[in-house]
Amino acid sequence: MSVVVADTSPLNYLVQTGAISVLPKLYGQVVIPQAVFDELSDPGAPESVRRWLAVRPSWVEVRSPKIIDATLALGRGEVEAISLAQEIQADEILLDERRARSAALERGLTVTGTLGILEAAAKRHLLELAEVVKQLERTNFRIDPALVRAALERDAQRVKQERAAKTSPPREPGIGR
Repeated sequence: MSVVVADTSPLNYLVQTGAISVLPKLYGQVVIPQAVFDELSDPGAPESVRRWLAVRPSWVEVRSPKIIDATLALGRGEVEAISLAQEIQADEILLDERRARSAALERGLTVTGTLGILEAAAKRHLLELAEVVKQLERTNFRIDPALVRAALERDAQRVKQERAAKTSPPREPGIGR
């Protein structure tokens, strides 16, 4: 399993949609910096998120980066997440904010956002993408609608191909080659 560093946004929206349980199945260990912990536990955060964090699962580790990348002109959570991901050589960083994603990519990090996490989970049959996207749309999650449509189309195509593969008769060896 891999180790990923998460920013606030993906955790926030995965909790709100009830899809947070996919993270350990996709990644194993999720590391969050103290700033992300603080943002998720802030009184202004959704109650469901604060409740989830209060009984933080064992697969979530809070760790502060030893060195902060002072060149990053981003929010505290994003700065600490990118700094920590670089420091521990994380397999991926979970980020949604466009400028933070660009900064992470510039530093050679592999970036996945909330929609990417959900799409990966759907591919592994951990959730129904269309259902979770409907729940995501009920939150204040902001994303280009074209990206959502593209993800839903890819998922529909994947489901169609999987169904076709299950219903097609097995081929006899040597026939049809």
